[in-house]
Amino acid sequence: MPQATVKEPDAKNTADYTPIHQRNAFQRWWKQIDIQLMVWPGAILIFVFAYIPMYGVLTGFMDYNIFTGARIFDNPWVGFKHFEAFFSAPQFVTIMRNTLAISLMKFIIGFPAPIILALMLNEIRGRFFKRTVQTITYLPYFMSWVIVGSMVMSLLSTENGSVNMLLQGVGAIDEPINFLSMKEYFWGILVTTNVWKDIGFNSIIYLAAISGVNPSLYEAAELDGATRFKQMYLITIPTIMPIIIIFMILQMGSLLNAGFEDILILAQNPSLRPVSDVIDTYVFRVGLQNQRYDYGVAVGLFRAVVSIVLLTMANYLARRSGNSLW
Repeated sequence: MPQATVKEPDAKNTADYTPIHQRNAFQRWWKQIDIQLMVWPGAILIFVFAYIPMYGVLTGFMDYNIFTGARIFDNPWVGFKHFEAFFSAPQFVTIMRNTLAISLMKFIIGFPAPIILALMLNEIRGRFFKRTVQTITYLPYFMSWVIVGSMVMSLLSTENGSVNMLLQGVGAIDEPINFLSMKEYFWGILVTTNVWKDIGFNSIIYLAAISGVNPSLYEAAELDGATRFKQMYLITIPTIMPIIIIFMILQMGSLLNAGFEDILILAQNPSLRPVSDVIDTYVFRVGLQNQRYDYGVAVGLFRAVVSIVLLTMANYLARRSGNSLW
């Protein structure tokens, strides 16, 4: 019985071959040089403009005065003095209530809105009509809040404002209502404006995820007699659920970020401060306008720490479903 012959390895090839686990870091880096050249410029920019200036958070633990001209580390350390001042401030409860309330409303209403829009656009068969709707919904995202705020103020104006004219025309009101000076309307106006501005652009990601669903799944479901709604519920949504969970985690991390530009523009009336004053506007008013930079840094650092904790908790809960950031 003939014996099997073992092929001798080519000495030339084996001399140049190194197992992956035996390669050093430089060899692995050089192997991915094309990818590294794309990643490193962005990483360097982030490090220079985001991480190096982070030593400035130390001023939140000092009595820092920018007008003395002294170096940062020459200022006296005061520990948690500014944090204690913020927690004991008369506005603390109001600021935290407004921040959490506005953030939760934006999350509850604004997060599922682009998902619903993407599902609806996916069901449209007319290509021209679908692209027209997409263009119209994308456009507000590229407008600055100055333009959007001016549009909202014009629509809600008591003098020739379209909303007041419409309500008077149908007999719903007798006199024009100054919506942007009444506290009971502000949260609704703010959240509605944010959803209208961002819904189209945010739906792009979900439309891209939906386009990756295997068409044979829809064909099989249609043969089984599933309606379009059942196909959406049983196929589309479960398929894009990992994307939904990832963006939900990121949204939870910004729960204390109620907004800044939108509130600053729409809440110009001082009477709205009890319902519009959030952490960002408070830092801007007290920390920058009143030149209490150390106090403003302490408040901003508090928000950042809470955001990291919320992001970690949301990721931990999402990990149980098999979809998490890390």
